Amino acid sequence: MIAEPHDDFDMLERRFEQRYEVTEPKALGEGTYGKVYKALSRQSNQAVAIKRIKLNPEDDEGIPSTALREIAVLKELDSEYVVKLFEVFCSPSKLVLVFELMENDLRKYMKQVNGKIPPPRVRSLCWQMVKGLEICHANRIIHRDIKPQNLLIDGNHRLKLADFGLARAFLVPLPKYTHEVVTVWYRAPEILLGSGVYSLGVDMWAVGCVFAEMATGRPLFQGDSEIDTIFKIFQKLGTPSETVWPGVQDLPNFKANFPQWRHKGWENIRTTKEKVGDSGIDLLEKLLAYAPKQRLSARKGLEHPYLADFVP
Repeated sequence: MIAEPHDDFDMLERRFEQRYEVTEPKALGEGTYGKVYKALSRQSNQAVAIKRIKLNPEDDEGIPSTALREIAVLKELDSEYVVKLFEVFCSPSKLVLVFELMENDLRKYMKQVNGKIPPPRVRSLCWQMVKGLEICHANRIIHRDIKPQNLLIDGNHRLKLADFGLARAFLVPLPKYTHEVVTVWYRAPEILLGSGVYSLGVDMWAVGCVFAEMATGRPLFQGDSEIDTIFKIFQKLGTPSETVWPGVQDLPNFKANFPQWRHKGWENIRTTKEKVGDSGIDLLEKLLAYAPKQRLSARKGLEHPYLADFVP
């Protein structure tokens, strides 16, 4: 159900209050354009999450493009691995999105367990993350902002992709996209090095980063800027050459005088191998391949030995 755009604020509030009751005044979270609250459906008694977005009626841009993008993507996707959008209420001054309620996100969950996720759960959460992206990519949608805060988890440790504000439908051939996407710790090296053309591989690189973080308890490439992050990547995975990444030297931000580091070796990168074993390390290496074309796709990721025999 979508309220008519010309409904005024009072009408929107009345319509909303007829259907939902906000049960906790304290926001569950806050994003760029609005706050998220817990509410209850008066009709079904189901708990839901409400995202309130304030609009400026005098602003020519109207509804933020991120909100429009999220609505469009979520109306198209229908999967148990993607958060569900139930309703949209709109007035000239406010937009209210009603989502299914998920108790937690991966960042908060990791804090609750002090970064110590049991190995079987690491595998389960990784499978669900990859499965969600396989569905997105099959529908020609790039998420572009995979990170622990955008991976929601319920009490049964079911994981769903959320926050599609930066998502894009992609075409062939691929157009040039802005590089200001993906939180810097999970940003693919081709974006960090200034490539204007990128594809589904940026999501899969982020999956590798999140997978490693679940295994080690800490972000893998915790840089405080783009250049610091790219150096953190090089220090662990080695400075890329034309041999391992054809065309890297042609990228706008690549410098011939970058320090030359060698791959540190996964046995020297915290406790990754202890949590995921040899097959998990192999998956990680294939997700974090420098050359985007060599990175595993979501579909191939599900066929990898680490995930292939997982039963959800």
